[in-house]
Amino acid sequence: MSTTTSSGAGEAGDAGSAGAAGQVGRAGRLGLRKGGGRAVFASMLGTLVEWYDYALYGAAASLVIGPLFFGHLDAGQAVAAFATFAVGFIARPFGGLLIAHWGDKHGRKPAMLFTMIVMGISTVGIGLLPTADIAGVWAVVMLIALRLLQGLGAGAELTGAMTLVAEYAIPTRRGLWTSLVMSMPPAGSAVATLAFLAVASLPEEQFYGWGWRAPFLASVVLFLIAIFIRTKLEESPDYQAAMESRDAAQRAARTPLGEVLKNQWREVILGFMAVTGHNANNYIISIASITIMVAYGGLERTEALTAVLLGSLLGILLSPLGGMAGDRFGAGRVMAVGAIVGLLFAYPLFTAFKSGSIWVAFAALAVSYGFVLACTSGAQGAFLANLFPVRTRFTGTALARETNGALVAGLTPMIVAALLEVGDGSIIWAAGYMAACFFITFLGVVLARGKGDNKAESPADAAATAAAN
Repeated sequence: MSTTTSSGAGEAGDAGSAGAAGQVGRAGRLGLRKGGGRAVFASMLGTLVEWYDYALYGAAASLVIGPLFFGHLDAGQAVAAFATFAVGFIARPFGGLLIAHWGDKHGRKPAMLFTMIVMGISTVGIGLLPTADIAGVWAVVMLIALRLLQGLGAGAELTGAMTLVAEYAIPTRRGLWTSLVMSMPPAGSAVATLAFLAVASLPEEQFYGWGWRAPFLASVVLFLIAIFIRTKLEESPDYQAAMESRDAAQRAARTPLGEVLKNQWREVILGFMAVTGHNANNYIISIASITIMVAYGGLERTEALTAVLLGSLLGILLSPLGGMAGDRFGAGRVMAVGAIVGLLFAYPLFTAFKSGSIWVAFAALAVSYGFVLACTSGAQGAFLANLFPVRTRFTGTALARETNGALVAGLTPMIVAALLEVGDGSIIWAAGYMAACFFITFLGVVLARGKGDNKAESPADAAATAAAN
């Protein structure tokens, strides 16, 4: 296992050493190579847009998708609505693998442009959909089709952003810079929550008529800005060095997915396990929590959205601290600490959601966003990037993250809703599910035995690190 990773980590080889060192020398102690600032900004904006999209649909699934598209159901509207949320994640592994394979073979830039275009079309499309009262079953069919399209594009977005930034950063700063990208999911959630708060106070008829559509349609502005910025990107120094070290015939013949499945399947399993707790936690606190606070805690929808908004702001601010801690103590150790706290805090978190107090709910969200998510998210980018060599990093990371996304992230709101319904409102099974997910994360990072930490460096990385220090 370690032999594969170490040899792959040296992919860039001596061909990129001098260039990498010179680029970091010009960047100083920030630990970013030339062009890294633009790459970080483009990646952060794209990730924010992706999670605006997903959090927006999650809020819609919590509040409007059930009555507008499944109003004929006497019971189970919430489960049906969250099932359409889960559908988007079914497509994510396929989109992630196809686009990541393309990105490893032909470049990060075209892959990341494609993801943003596909997501933009599908998100705006949802805002234009007719409801079941107008189009009947075809409204549901079109909704599912657009969710699948969203999933195809989103499957490689965050993975591509983390990969690009990791390859512009020197290893000893990789946690910090990738954590800025990983702070964008709560930022996207915050923006989406603000957008829904802006329309949630509308009269019921207007909210269910046109109000819920406005945030989806407004996203076109964000998508156009993100697409424009990505047209100005350059390939990462690591990727350029890796490609220059191979001749054209070798580049054309190589199959990143095949190499990952043959030589790095252990790393994929470890990566899958490592992100399990984070994915479950993220979709519980940002999406399922809204339904629980409203349906079981008796809060108004604006109160529930406000609690999530305040919590997500802490996630934005504190995730970089998790990345910095990962650089200093090891990404795996930081993720393990977050997993332990998340496991122990699962039952108190759900208890707070049902308390009926916005401030109790916010206090619980503050712990979950401000510490648990900061650890498991902030250190995640460096952990995953360090598991795989340059030549297969995009594909390997996508396979680990997006299969987990389909099996854990996408299903979590529906699973939690179903467990609450079956338990007649009891939180014990939902909390147990969350705790089990965090235990899997803890087990994954322990079994990785430091593979996700910044230890092994390629010659280019070593020269770059020396130039920065």
